[in-house]
Amino acid sequence: MFHKTRLFTPGPTPLLPAAQFAMAAADLHHRTPEFRALYRRVLGQLRTFVGTQNDVILLTSSGTGAMEASVANLTSPGDRVLVLTAGKFGERWTSLAKAFGCQVDVVSAAYGQTFSLDAVQAALREDTRAVFMQATETSTGVRHDVQAVAELLRSTGSEALLVVDAITGLGTTHLDMDAWGVDILIGGSQKAVMIPPGLAYLAASERAWKRMETTKNPRYYFDLRKERKAASNGESAYTPSVALIAALGAALDYIGAQAEGDLARGRELLVENAELCAAMTRAAALALGMRLFAPAAPAAAVTALLPPEGVDSGVIVKELKSRFGAIATNGQGEMKGHIFRVAHLGFFDPLDTLALIGALEHVTADSLPASKFKLGDALTAAQRVFAESRQAETAAVGR
Repeated sequence: MFHKTRLFTPGPTPLLPAAQFAMAAADLHHRTPEFRALYRRVLGQLRTFVGTQNDVILLTSSGTGAMEASVANLTSPGDRVLVLTAGKFGERWTSLAKAFGCQVDVVSAAYGQTFSLDAVQAALREDTRAVFMQATETSTGVRHDVQAVAELLRSTGSEALLVVDAITGLGTTHLDMDAWGVDILIGGSQKAVMIPPGLAYLAASERAWKRMETTKNPRYYFDLRKERKAASNGESAYTPSVALIAALGAALDYIGAQAEGDLARGRELLVENAELCAAMTRAAALALGMRLFAPAAPAAAVTALLPPEGVDSGVIVKELKSRFGAIATNGQGEMKGHIFRVAHLGFFDPLDTLALIGALEHVTADSLPASKFKLGDALTAAQRVFAESRQAETAAVGR
């Protein structure tokens, strides 16, 4: 059978063709007027995409580089910090903070769940300097309530800075950095902005910039103050990934074009699209007799599913790839073999989702013959969600 490979992974995600063309044509030198014009434009677009008036910094690194930069720039050895974790990427905050000599308090929730605000409040101390969390935990398909955590910090009068890994949250979840009082918001290139890995970006509040002037942890390549100064002149402090920056500009142009040039509205449409694809996938999975791994707080970036009892999730992942060229992901760490994950962020739409659901029906029917469903049941469930969404959209336009 002829196969067209399709990524349904939460990063890297499918590439936008216009971004690929922009990369191929990006033969600019990074210390020229032409690049400075591109860089300034992309930084301005990123500010709109993030939804902030704060300065945005671009780093040539993976998203973990921006996470490390946040810890290095905002803390000193011995500082007390609080990590909110419910998965592998939350645990990464703990490792990073310890690597920079912080005293780390941890509020953890079981995989597939989110943490309670009562637990967060109980763990806050007068000397807590920063709180680190995810917007969405990609390893488990959970969405955390960033707004509620931000409001808690404000209501308790805490001086702690709130640092949010929104690497898979941006473009899949409605976030309001400035209104909520988030101090650092982090994104990555291989997620909702539909380009290859290699760029990280973050927006920083004035509170965060002031903190950087007094902290003592070492930093060199990831000195955000140095990057801010260079960016004011349309440059990066060190050699940037010129091709990826050109691709990012093309991707942000594309997102804005979905709303007639209004990038802020295009970002909202991108989020709504992810929400719809995720809702369709959840309905289909239930129709197949599967269970959601994060039923109480499901993310729109990625849906984590439990296979039928006694079935290794790796079997489903392998069958999707070998029979249909569809690339989903197994669980990470201790969840390997127990869950599989289907992404919805970036260059996906409902047609892609329906194709994946159809493939999943065949894999379930053929590999798990004891399953009690008929071909078409999952597609019908997904189509119903899509139809209801369209009806709601039409009704809203008509009001």
